[in-house]
Amino acid sequence: MKKPVVIIGMGEMGDLFARGFLKCGHPVHPILRGSRPESVAQAIPEPDLVLVAVGETELHPVLESMPSAWRTRLGLLQNELLPCDWQRHGITDPTVIVVWFDKKKGRPFVPVLPTPVAGPRAGLVVQSLEAIEVPCHTIPDEELLYELVRKNLYILTINIAGLRTGGTVSELWDRHRELAEKTADEILDIQEWLTQTRLPRGRLMAGMLEGFAGDPNHICTGRTAPARLRRALDHAKAAGIATPTLTAIAEGLAAAMPAS
Repeated sequence: MKKPVVIIGMGEMGDLFARGFLKCGHPVHPILRGSRPESVAQAIPEPDLVLVAVGETELHPVLESMPSAWRTRLGLLQNELLPCDWQRHGITDPTVIVVWFDKKKGRPFVPVLPTPVAGPRAGLVVQSLEAIEVPCHTIPDEELLYELVRKNLYILTINIAGLRTGGTVSELWDRHRELAEKTADEILDIQEWLTQTRLPRGRLMAGMLEGFAGDPNHICTGRTAPARLRRALDHAKAAGIATPTLTAIAEGLAAAMPAS
């Protein structure tokens, strides 16, 4: 029997990955909300992978309390993920999945672009995704930062600009290109501060547009968009970065709120 896989968080993503691992013959042990990971780690100290499939707002508490036996076996897949997110917890070499498919409850997944995977257990993840026909590929570690920032640029630009425009990504680019470009530029300022790296802006913008072309009918905003805007503004404030476009979008949202 193949080694087990532990999945922390069994939402839509956790469920989809579980199906892939099971198809490849790996027993899957879910960690549900309220469960004690320490107890599972005592029973399964050396799983093939511990996939952290919680949302981005839950990531840091989960990593903070991660059993020591699992810390070298982690897989991460959150939106807005950057190396500083795992490094602050003393985690040095996770397997990272830059998810480029959309999965909503009760609907099949919708691929936007092939999903890149990097890290020591990338092969295991790619095999499991291929088993359920999710387009994916491994990437070298030196490409990971670009792929993470490209996905962040895509999701933050469409979510935040979409708070003003609504509509799809193709409509955002065709009808509101100046807003999209200004939003993206400010997002990249923030990403450079978070990564402490001078980023290849032209390549990243082109990469974002590949995402637009991959699913032109993708809806720009979702329920998490206002929270993404607040986080971006918090980062900008901490860094001393001017964000006139993001600030104007936030002010417009506030003005549209009914008076209490």
